[in-house]
Amino acid sequence: MDNFYIITNKLKDADFCITNEILEYIRQNGKTGILSQKDEEGNIIAGTIPEGMDCALVLGGDGTFIRSARELEGYNVPLLGVNLGTLGYLTEVEVQDFRSALDTLFHSRPVIEERMMMRGKVQYMGEHVALNDIVVTREGSLRVIHFNIYVNGELLNSYEADGVIISTPTGTTGYNLSAGGPIVEPTASMFVITPICPHALNTSSIVLSSEDTIEVEIGKGRYGRVEHASVTFDGTNTIPLVTGNRVFIKKASETTKLVKLSKESFMKTLRKKMKGN
Repeated sequence: MDNFYIITNKLKDADFCITNEILEYIRQNGKTGILSQKDEEGNIIAGTIPEGMDCALVLGGDGTFIRSARELEGYNVPLLGVNLGTLGYLTEVEVQDFRSALDTLFHSRPVIEERMMMRGKVQYMGEHVALNDIVVTREGSLRVIHFNIYVNGELLNSYEADGVIISTPTGTTGYNLSAGGPIVEPTASMFVITPICPHALNTSSIVLSSEDTIEVEIGKGRYGRVEHASVTFDGTNTIPLVTGNRVFIKKASETTKLVKLSKESFMKTLRKKMKGN
């Protein structure tokens, strides 16, 4: 690999000390390093992503990685995470090891792992892609909402709950796990539906084929009142919802490509992360 695009979480490298070290090391080895241009809110400025990049180095934690994956959608650039965060399920390299990681990229062809993404839309309100999860939750007062889940146009289940998480395999170690959902091997291709704080004893997560189309409908409240909710895509792009609105979810045609340098299995990584080591 010769051309590297650097995406830095400024909150985790405020003075760009680590970023500049990495850029300098890339250039010392005769390679090209280009730093991403961001606006005041930390978004990559539209139209500034260069063509012909061999790898995007993402400096931050899992949140930075997920955001970068969404912003690079359609560019077909594999991502390598350099961990400046805590757990780092998605970040492959610890910051102190960046030189050896880059040496490997300079001189060999790494394994590229593909991860499923999904698309969600609300009619007349826009469409967004997600690598981790699409979450529909209540808004306002502390009361549960009635959610209807349809699969391929047929009613699957109804929940009285605080919300519903629709997760990719990559996202199962995130909010889904916190809500009691299962962990899925990340290169798999499927959906996991997990209710948030359901008001029932038998509401387990449901696993569906990635070829299915899912709809989440906001139901009527008690006495027919209009309920208020919202949907987020990887925790961003919040869209307000009301009773009768539906969120349509399907597998995206794009995938996120991850550079894999470690030969460590997902099970071993999971075991280490779950212990907090």
